[in-house]
Amino acid sequence: MSAGGPVIAGAALPADATLAERLLHAVNRAAVGVSMVALVAAAVVLTYSVASRYLFKASTDWQDETAVFLLVGVTFLCAPWVQQQRGHIGIEAIVAILPPRVNHARRIVVDFLCLLFCGFFAWKSWKLLHEAWVDGQTTSSTWAAPLWIPYGLMTLGMALLTLQIALQLAPHRGRLVR
Repeated sequence: MSAGGPVIAGAALPADATLAERLLHAVNRAAVGVSMVALVAAAVVLTYSVASRYLFKASTDWQDETAVFLLVGVTFLCAPWVQQQRGHIGIEAIVAILPPRVNHARRIVVDFLCLLFCGFFAWKSWKLLHEAWVDGQTTSSTWAAPLWIPYGLMTLGMALLTLQIALQLAPHRGRLVR
């Protein structure tokens, strides 16, 4: 770790990046930093759970939900950063055989379809979050953790992912082929 926080590898922003791109880049880096801590916390919680059950025969009813909530946050909050790096899994075999202009068009179409899907997912996530908050929904365990926590993490991650894709598709960008 550096003095300014965790060192996160990845592509640097282009010199002509917009203010929105710079702000989202900073948010994405912060989300990845928080996610690193959450991943370690999930590992600690699960390790504690196993050790307490094995060594002390003490069961815990909160550890599974805590770990799941942390992992949901890690998954959804890191997705915009991965998209920013164009690091999601993709089939690149066709890229090598397509002419650059056709490949450029293919990428725009794929990004647009992803934008539609992620926008829909974000909208549905907002609805789930709202219902969980208004209705006071909780998990069915004895801990009864509030469901707005994982839904909120999912909603934030999908909203940021949708914004990231939208920025990558913005008409002023001539840099879609990288």
